[in-house]
Amino acid sequence: MTPPLATPPSDQPPEGVAVARFLARHGWGGADVAPMAGDASFRRYARVSDRGRTAILMEAPPDKEDTRPFIFVAELLLANGFRAPRLLAADVDAGLLLLEDFGDRLMAKELAAARVDEESIYGQAVDLLATLHRLPPPPELKPYGRDELLREVMLFPEWYMAATGLAADVAGYAAAWDDAWQGVLQETLAEPVVVLRDYHAENLMLLGDAPGARLGLLDFQDALAGHRAYDLVSLLQDARRDVPPRLQAAMLQRFIDATEISDEEGFRASYDVLGAQRNAKILGIFVRLRDRDGRQGYVERLPRVWRHLERNLAHPALASVRAWFDAHVPPEARAPWCADKA
Repeated sequence: MTPPLATPPSDQPPEGVAVARFLARHGWGGADVAPMAGDASFRRYARVSDRGRTAILMEAPPDKEDTRPFIFVAELLLANGFRAPRLLAADVDAGLLLLEDFGDRLMAKELAAARVDEESIYGQAVDLLATLHRLPPPPELKPYGRDELLREVMLFPEWYMAATGLAADVAGYAAAWDDAWQGVLQETLAEPVVVLRDYHAENLMLLGDAPGARLGLLDFQDALAGHRAYDLVSLLQDARRDVPPRLQAAMLQRFIDATEISDEEGFRASYDVLGAQRNAKILGIFVRLRDRDGRQGYVERLPRVWRHLERNLAHPALASVRAWFDAHVPPEARAPWCADKA
């Protein structure tokens, strides 16, 4: 644990001075500040402790992150009965937020320690999604439309293909890559819902042991209005942990039943299409984190992401995308390459 932040010393870095002043201004002067594990963004997190009370400090570099979307989505969720962290204090210009502390019972950690029943907790997460999707997306949420989906999926040729040495001219791949995705994505644009976009076991908190205890939501600042299958893909095709195929199938059916989807075949096609889009994007992001940002740990997860993607590409709806992969990404440049580089 770091020393208490009281009067900042003259040799403290500027961001440390700003944090100390922010905390003092909002009644947390002299509190202990203990860094916490971060995520794939530029944000940093710390637990602030003072005389028996705790809070979570989020530091988001203002030149790289905007905290206003987080505040907006948190207020939207809270106003509709969902458990997002309450905002205790904010300095938007400095990129500093002080948030309610949900504790340490992260779903992923509880599952790893076998402290919760896997099927039960995934059932809760699926049911929460089904309830969330009854909420009409507010006009302030931008659409998760074709342009954004295509922009994201370009991360695969831009970073992954470049790293394999296959793409001497990434621009040369762009036209065929876009053509392969254009028609495939068409069916994922209708009837948008609130999509949190990073809905998985490392962003869900267990807030109690009683039956029906709600899950706490984290990392939702990038929410958009998109297809209802997207967050389900995030949850069940997790890049960070293996979800057994049997459980994936059961939870997919549970969601279909809970949301009373009439076109089950069409929904399952959209599920695999968005799974392929998300997993291809993640392959590019994880290589970018290594090659641009020097964050090595993420490439260890690439073989798992490839397994998800290969299963998605087997769906007939993705024939054009599968043909592109078959033409441009040989087997030795897929999961084996990931494992060798990890």
